[in-house]
Amino acid sequence: MRLGVNIDHVATIRQARRAREPEPVTAAALAELAGADGITVHLRGDRRHIQDRDLRLLREVVSTRLNVEMAATDEMVAIAGDVKPGQVTLVPEYPDEVTTTGGLDVVQHQTAIAGVVGRLQAAGITVSLFIDPAPDQIVQARETGATAVELNTGPYADATPDGRTAELVRIRQAASQAHEDGLEVLGGHGLTYVNVKPVAAIPEIVELNIGHSIVARAVLVGLERAVREMVVLLG
Repeated sequence: MRLGVNIDHVATIRQARRAREPEPVTAAALAELAGADGITVHLRGDRRHIQDRDLRLLREVVSTRLNVEMAATDEMVAIAGDVKPGQVTLVPEYPDEVTTTGGLDVVQHQTAIAGVVGRLQAAGITVSLFIDPAPDQIVQARETGATAVELNTGPYADATPDGRTAELVRIRQAASQAHEDGLEVLGGHGLTYVNVKPVAAIPEIVELNIGHSIVARAVLVGLERAVREMVVLLG
């Protein structure tokens, strides 16, 4: 199981004061040193945390794989084509949301998303789609030409104890379907040290992207320790 560490909220702390620290690039290096298999950042249209400058520096510094989450817009496609990260994960994005609230609606926007996937792949970039664990979304994700999907684990993470089992079943079934369809299966959103193990035990899921929980723990125990503890939980 690979661990992608999302360092957005290191930048959130910096941007709260428009200061020079903490430095996301340093956080990326420490996360890799602690065993992270990749670094994930979300370059938002409003630049609320990660900045263009961060992305370019990370591209030079990250020695594992840089995964950039972004909306399927012309602006972001142009940036990705210039920077050329190892992977782009297309995500929905709304101006007033606190965090990503759901997966891409590939069923509704399949043609437009397929066009963006094609442009990114022509630039030599691997493309993953962040989708809800629903059968129709997986079918349409495959039709876009993307080679990977990241299943939204947010509803599982937010569920009550009584509802969590049903959400976990949805993720398992979606992971199995996506794998059978030839897609690489990733997962992420809302995962913590408390709830991650059942998702990490799903054999078809090869990578989890986790950010807020790791950065929150890092404030108390340090980033290297926080990453190492998550690596252990992922087995």
